Amino acid sequence: MRIKEIEEILFENKKLVIDGEVQRRVEESYHFLKEFSKDKVIYGINTGFGPMAQYRVSDEDLLSLQYNIIRSHSTGAGEPFGDKYVKAAMISRFQTFARGKSGVHLSVLKLLAAFINHDVYPFIPQHGSVGASGDLVQLAHLALTLIGEGKVNYQGKWQPTMEVLRQLDLQPLQPFIREGLALTNGTAMMTGVGIVNLHYAKKLLYLATIASVMINEIVASYDDFLASELNDLKGHEGQMRIAQWMSNLSSDSRRLLKREVEMYHPHQEAIFKHKVQPFYSLRCTPQILGPIWETLHFSERILEEELNAVDDNPIVDIETKTVYHGGNFHGDYVSFEMDKMKIAITKLTMLMERQFNYLCHDKINELLPPFLNLGKLGLDYGVQAMQFTATSTTAENQTLSNPMYVHSIPNNNDNQDVVSMGTNSAILAKRVIDNAYQVMAIHYIGLAQAIDCLDIKDKMSSVGQKIYSSIREIVPVIEKDTPHYEEIEAVINFLKDYKTDF
Repeated sequence: MRIKEIEEILFENKKLVIDGEVQRRVEESYHFLKEFSKDKVIYGINTGFGPMAQYRVSDEDLLSLQYNIIRSHSTGAGEPFGDKYVKAAMISRFQTFARGKSGVHLSVLKLLAAFINHDVYPFIPQHGSVGASGDLVQLAHLALTLIGEGKVNYQGKWQPTMEVLRQLDLQPLQPFIREGLALTNGTAMMTGVGIVNLHYAKKLLYLATIASVMINEIVASYDDFLASELNDLKGHEGQMRIAQWMSNLSSDSRRLLKREVEMYHPHQEAIFKHKVQPFYSLRCTPQILGPIWETLHFSERILEEELNAVDDNPIVDIETKTVYHGGNFHGDYVSFEMDKMKIAITKLTMLMERQFNYLCHDKINELLPPFLNLGKLGLDYGVQAMQFTATSTTAENQTLSNPMYVHSIPNNNDNQDVVSMGTNSAILAKRVIDNAYQVMAIHYIGLAQAIDCLDIKDKMSSVGQKIYSSIREIVPVIEKDTPHYEEIEAVINFLKDYKTDF
């Protein structure tokens, strides 16, 4: 499964289908494990879990063993994950089982697919995973609803799971051999959150690229900082792509200046009124956003690999006719990527905050009224107070960008002595991304206000004109002071839904 396919299920309501090949693989794996496990000791089938694996479980208790891991590990705390993140986690778990290496019964996939396709969202608290033996606690909450217990969000309200199953004419899962362990023992939660994070992070990068074009248009920058002859010499793919994006987006602008027209001829001025080169937050956007593009590009590769990974333990291999015990549930790959992603998005947030500051600071831009104020100076305040929000939120991102990947704490009687904290890392990356949208929304309000200050809408690039008009449908021109918190939230929602050209 490609990231694009999971995005279609998450954001375009495409349905998940169990094709014939998947069904064949899963059934073969299940029947092989059923026979193979009859006279052998296999972890989690006839032994306890974790450090309790040294204890043999008697035949009459095997079914209870699978229920026990689900019920005993449903110990999460904190706010529940949002619907999109839960749905992505369910898809990730489904995809692992679809590989036919887990020995689970086909009914597991059918019920997961039904939850996904009917938009049934299990209650999964955000806190509980150390990301080593997988996302045990969060995935136990998922499994709890599959066996008909706990609660789910369905049609906009929390309901007991069994009530929803009855509404949809679905039967709760009945464990067979190792369904309880297989459902809980993997990286699906961190992977699901990571995939949703990636979706919104890529959109932020595109929006930051557009914003960077617009601010350079507003201040009438020279366009040679986007020249391929310049950026190609750096040799980095990300920088070259960002510069090309910006060139394409600004191709029909009537605001950007040509240096060869304006500067490459004799001049008499001792002091140039127009800036010969703009500040770094405007001129160096390809160099700043380029590494972010490369980081997200690499993260997409890792997340797609993890999405398609067999990430539980033990692994059932029909080809070699054996069961392998290992640690594919360990979440270091996702954890590291989420740390890198949040650092990248924090830098993007810092860039947007500095560009907004440039618009607000009349002594720096020497072009616009202080705080883009179109009212009565001293009486009205323009976007002055919005800057407080942008600055404080950016500062929070800077603090949140400290890595989680290196904060391993041994637990589980030191059985899990090196852990990934991958879900924590993904949650913090989500917080950073959400914060970035707040700063981005404020910046776009500022960009629209600056365009009105200069009355240059018709000279902006077509993409600038389009997004300006959309912002103005949400936030009217700011002249007299009014509250803006609802408008900021509305712009955030607009930006999250913005159709990008990736």
